[in-house]
Amino acid sequence: MCNKDKVEVNLIIISDAVGDTAFNMVQAGAVQYPNATFNYRRYPFITDTKKLENVLNEIVQYKNVLIAFTLLNEEMQLMIIKFAREHNMKHVDLLSGIIDKIHEITKEDPKHVIGAVHHMGQRYFDRISAMEFAVMYDDGKDPKGFLEADVVLLGVSRTSKTPLSLFLANRNIKVANLPLVPQTHIPDEIYKVDPKKIIGLTNDPEVLNEIRRQRMISYGLNPDTTYSNMDSINAELNSAKQLYDKLGCYVINVAHRSIEETAALIMSHLGIDNFSK
Repeated sequence: MCNKDKVEVNLIIISDAVGDTAFNMVQAGAVQYPNATFNYRRYPFITDTKKLENVLNEIVQYKNVLIAFTLLNEEMQLMIIKFAREHNMKHVDLLSGIIDKIHEITKEDPKHVIGAVHHMGQRYFDRISAMEFAVMYDDGKDPKGFLEADVVLLGVSRTSKTPLSLFLANRNIKVANLPLVPQTHIPDEIYKVDPKKIIGLTNDPEVLNEIRRQRMISYGLNPDTTYSNMDSINAELNSAKQLYDKLGCYVINVAHRSIEETAALIMSHLGIDNFSK
């Protein structure tokens, strides 16, 4: 693939409820494009035309826009479609197509109950709890999280620990992760965790080198540093492998794998069905 400037995309998520369904769908699509930069802008509880007008007035300034929405009010749907066309923005209705197809089969009129997909059931609260857990115990902030987690992710820098943690949290899985930094003490709690719950993440040296170089460039810094040096990368990966061997944990190479693919491997290893959590 030729080198070129990353495209910056503004993903506008508008919902008449919490908006988690729309966010999850948009995020699942966005991770397929690692060479683009995505800005997520969420607008939940947009329940009347006045609120929607305020949102549209705010987003008119953005470029490279995709408006994803889950709105049951047809007038508001049309407002977005018209706005998007007038301002040369992309739009996608994430809900109406599904509702229309089900109506064709059942011949039953939809109730148009806002937020009915959640209904504030236990699964919803469990997912919110899992998301909060992932944020609280990201990057080894508190070692006690390793003992409370459903799964513990270990890995050197740029092995997708945080994105994986959040993706799994959306499946109601409590995740804690620990970055493996050279010559840093491994918390004692790690050795107390059931090895089956520990996932060791690794990467190909060449892939890791390119990711780290691009990260430094995005910060406006010199890409040729110890952080991206091949000898240092190989040393980090070898040190991580030694720890994984010592722990006897499951190891996944994330090179050339999407977040979804890696998450599916983790859930399969843990015996968690994709829809059971």
